[in-house]
Amino acid sequence: MEPTLLGALKDTPVVCLLGPRQSGKTTLVRQLQPQRDYLSFDNQNLLDTARNDPLGFVQGLPDSVILDEIQRVPELLPAIKIAVDEQRTPGRFLLTGSANLLLLPKVQESLAGRMEVVQLHPLSEMEKQSSQNSLLGTLLAGEIKTKINTSDDIVQGIPEAICSGGYPEPNQRTGSRARQWYKQYLNAIIQRDVKDIVTINHENEMLKLMGLLAYQTANLVNVSNLSNDLGLDRQTTEKYISILERLFLIRRLPAWHSSNAKRLIKTPKVHIVDSGLAAVLNRLSVKDWHTESTSFGALLESFVVQQLICQAGWIDNDLVFSHYRDKDKVEVDLVIEQGRKIWAVEVKRAARINPRDGNGLAKLASRAGKNFAGGILLYSGTNCLPLKANNCFAVPMDRLWQ
Repeated sequence: MEPTLLGALKDTPVVCLLGPRQSGKTTLVRQLQPQRDYLSFDNQNLLDTARNDPLGFVQGLPDSVILDEIQRVPELLPAIKIAVDEQRTPGRFLLTGSANLLLLPKVQESLAGRMEVVQLHPLSEMEKQSSQNSLLGTLLAGEIKTKINTSDDIVQGIPEAICSGGYPEPNQRTGSRARQWYKQYLNAIIQRDVKDIVTINHENEMLKLMGLLAYQTANLVNVSNLSNDLGLDRQTTEKYISILERLFLIRRLPAWHSSNAKRLIKTPKVHIVDSGLAAVLNRLSVKDWHTESTSFGALLESFVVQQLICQAGWIDNDLVFSHYRDKDKVEVDLVIEQGRKIWAVEVKRAARINPRDGNGLAKLASRAGKNFAGGILLYSGTNCLPLKANNCFAVPMDRLWQ
């Protein structure tokens, strides 16, 4: 995301880097802009000062500054707007936030026309492997080709990629120490970060909700069932789901339909954003890959969705993502739209392809008509094979990071 961030700083007064806590936001901005003064609202004295006198605090800031964890003091945004309108210098304010700033109930000022938002995801497997070959870029360019290997091997490293996730800190740990980090991380967010954005009365229920959503990752959201399981009313459960989404812990993937009006009433899927966190909440480890096929299949789908959305961040931020499911329960795990063009992605854990595996891609291709540009079925085999749907291929899973 370095080029995107630097490009925004050249022509936009306020640039805000948003992403999950511990995803590397502070590290990135301080490495890219070491000359800037740095202030963090994790410092209680600074936080209190900014809350008590937002206008005076902003007026006392240096000409170029990094303000870290801005979601903790949304009162600053109107004062920043005033300062920008008085002196519209590109790159004057560089903000970071661990919650989706524009969706927070306390935020009354969007800084429209003055601020560009850049999202930083946890590390993709492509970044972790230092690869330069983006599968999403290859798909959009129509450059997926048939490739047959002489050996009939199985892709290696899939469960390791899923269970390690994308947060930098647990990737420097192993075994139980990595799992312990995830548990402490989630507890800290629920007990502290949630209070920065909204008042809740049931912290334990929110932790339980996160656990339930982890078990249901890559499935349709059923708020009524979740409400019954938690013993909460539907409105509170929906509120808690929205909070987890604002904190970048989960993602609701909307349903695709050829009619935009109908698309709005379709049920979204829920995905845990980081597969490492999902694996810990599901009590799965690498050794379970060959024994827990159903649970790992769902985690694999969420992993793929996150990898491709992450790659989109440095390819084309205007890409739109959704899923497809019709009344006959024919599904496509990920639908990608760029203008009128449509691509499809299916995920399969197995290393063998059978004739039915491309049915979802073929169905979506027929619904999309001339707008359908192609699709892939990611699987554990090592051959890139053509499928019956036009311009669709079975692609080895490790193409996501090799």
